[in-house]
Amino acid sequence: MTAMAPDALKAAIGAQTEVNWMIGGPQGTGVDSSATLFLRTAAAAGYYVFGKREYHSNIKGKHSYFNVRASHQYIRSSVDPIDMLATFDKETATTHGHEILKNGALIYDPKVVKLEDIEGLDPSVKTYVLDYDGMIKDMAEETGSNPMKLTIMKNTLAVAASMALYGVPLEAMERAFIGLFPGKKAKLVELNMLGAKKAYAAMQQYADVNDFEYRLAPMVNAPKENSRLLMNGATASGLGKLKAGCRLVTYYSITPAVDECIYLEGRPEYGMVVMQCEDELSAMNMVNGAATTGMRAATATSGPGFCLMAEGIGWAGMNEVPAVIFNYQRGGPSTGLPTRSEQADLMFAVNIGHGEFPRVVIAPGDMQECFEDSFDCFNIAERYQTPVMVLPDKVLANNTQTIDFFNEVGLKIDRGNLFTPTTDKPFENVDAAIATHTRFEVTENGQSRRSLPGQPGGIHWLTGDEHTTIGHITEDPAIRMAQHEKRYRKMEYLLKELPQDRQFKLYGPADADITVVAWGATKGPVLDAMPLLEAQGIKVNMLHVRLFSPFPTDGVEKILKASKKLVSIEMNMTSQLARLIRMELGILIPHKVVKYTGRPISQTEVISSLTDIQKNGTERIVLTYGH
Repeated sequence: MTAMAPDALKAAIGAQTEVNWMIGGPQGTGVDSSATLFLRTAAAAGYYVFGKREYHSNIKGKHSYFNVRASHQYIRSSVDPIDMLATFDKETATTHGHEILKNGALIYDPKVVKLEDIEGLDPSVKTYVLDYDGMIKDMAEETGSNPMKLTIMKNTLAVAASMALYGVPLEAMERAFIGLFPGKKAKLVELNMLGAKKAYAAMQQYADVNDFEYRLAPMVNAPKENSRLLMNGATASGLGKLKAGCRLVTYYSITPAVDECIYLEGRPEYGMVVMQCEDELSAMNMVNGAATTGMRAATATSGPGFCLMAEGIGWAGMNEVPAVIFNYQRGGPSTGLPTRSEQADLMFAVNIGHGEFPRVVIAPGDMQECFEDSFDCFNIAERYQTPVMVLPDKVLANNTQTIDFFNEVGLKIDRGNLFTPTTDKPFENVDAAIATHTRFEVTENGQSRRSLPGQPGGIHWLTGDEHTTIGHITEDPAIRMAQHEKRYRKMEYLLKELPQDRQFKLYGPADADITVVAWGATKGPVLDAMPLLEAQGIKVNMLHVRLFSPFPTDGVEKILKASKKLVSIEMNMTSQLARLIRMELGILIPHKVVKYTGRPISQTEVISSLTDIQKNGTERIVLTYGH
């Protein structure tokens, strides 16, 4: 989709077309619930939304926050800073108060927050008092409820007050509640709407409420209800697995991979077994066993667990097992930043395991690609009989946005070169069976017929050693070379057969001033920034890479050599994709933008960085915005 610059869109409509809202509070007090309600309400009113979730790795108590951007046009990323902050605790106000834009708004409880404690709060910021405890007390009296049980309703009150200032009608909020509490939960909808009406009315008592600078213009041509999805990457990946016919997902509980597994555990009607294992070694080996029998199986993990899987991935490489591994990237090393974002596992993934064997490594960049890659990885694993690693990052896993329904055109299951027995009768002896089929037959394209345990004529051995065509251990030099070369030949054919847009894609004009090289979730902020940069007179295109092993050298080299100025933008310290490109192609990317705070890169940061590079030729920019 082609986006207009917000100022141009605002001029065309004649009113505010985009807002950036934040809510925060102690971990475990409903920050996520508040943001989910805001996202659903804004989406129900017809706006496009993008939600950025930031939370601590403790269970309860530490400060967490959630940004939601709502817009008249399709958006893929967050922006800085915010125009409204809703809070019911002091830390949120003192931590983020300075981020509120001029003439923005702060919704707060004066019993908890003192304005003089907020350093850097712009004097133009409008402050709105919300008596959370008083409203909850009134609701308890009206409904006969226990006021202690209604304290969670602070979330509803904060969101409703925010919607009143933005000018979003309460009807949209009611539709959001109906979606959150379907079926026989009408009383919950009624109770929440009681609180929403009180908070909404409290804001409307302010004389300047209709003059709030960031009041949102209504969506005149809003999409029809239920015509879009509100989606995060963990769910999109889970849906791709279901679509692909995956029947086993294993995991050891680790953030952020666990989000996908919890989603799948809640869908038993699809017949998938989701197994929480004692550790990642077990999770990997279960997948190897299941995939060997012909079942489509995957494991989901994050950095520390991915490290433990190295030996099992090597075993799959030696035995040509179609194992699928999802590594939801987070900050490292060691336990690192368990709930924060990073793209620092790329070089490890393309080299994981000792020795040499073909490893397929792919990384999605948006919700559609999470779904596609989650589907395609099983086809790739089975067609080329090799382990496939998928590297979503925490930004994709946890952030939420409105998207169109998934494009499923061309998604067809490919089981690869499966062995079909010529008889259902057992063979007289092993030699007779071997004469019919050899599992690791040396072929021109490296793809042997894949037999499964129990098939007549499909007899073979699986060990961790180099082997003959039937799997017997050998150290014969000639056989070693033949099997080693056979395994690698498959990658030559993968590069020929996998559609180019599944390997990489160039976005934007061919004659751009700057070519951005990016991967993973950095795709969104770069695409969102491109039209705004063009409005400033800076033409930008983006080479977004999805396949890293085997690396698509020819196509990438052609694009890079035709570029005027190369810039890599990555969420790691050492510009790992830029390093991989130099290793594979010998091409140096001279300008690098990096962020390794554990927080995602925003559209705002992309614009400022590329403007700096174009004007000043800056070679390295380190981004630091965000708490």
